Amino acid sequence: MPDITPAEPAPQQTIFEAVGGAPAVEAVVDLFYDRVLADPALAGYFEGRDMARLKRHQRLFVGQALGSREPYPGRTMERAHSGLAITGEAFDLVVGHLAAALAEAGVDGPTIGTIAETLLPLKPDIVTA
Repeated sequence: MPDITPAEPAPQQTIFEAVGGAPAVEAVVDLFYDRVLADPALAGYFEGRDMARLKRHQRLFVGQALGSREPYPGRTMERAHSGLAITGEAFDLVVGHLAAALAEAGVDGPTIGTIAETLLPLKPDIVTA
């Protein structure tokens, strides 16, 4: 008699996997920072910062937010942004640049919306001005 044992259900693909994993996140983070650093309203927040280090942390953070199994060893959003006097307007600009970078990298609109929904609850921890 043939084996009719049901197969294990396939694990649901994470957003991280759906967008292309670590290489895609790296590309999006690079596009994102190109946009942010070119924005006169935001560039000042990054003066004197170690951008290579910041990008490494951002890749891990974005990856984890999208479902990567790679741990994010960084500080909490509140601690990382304390003392920077980030405004609500600046936060919104950053989210817009992230959405644009994701779109430029070929991520579809519904997935960008899901990513935004994941990140928007962090606003109270980041906005301090």
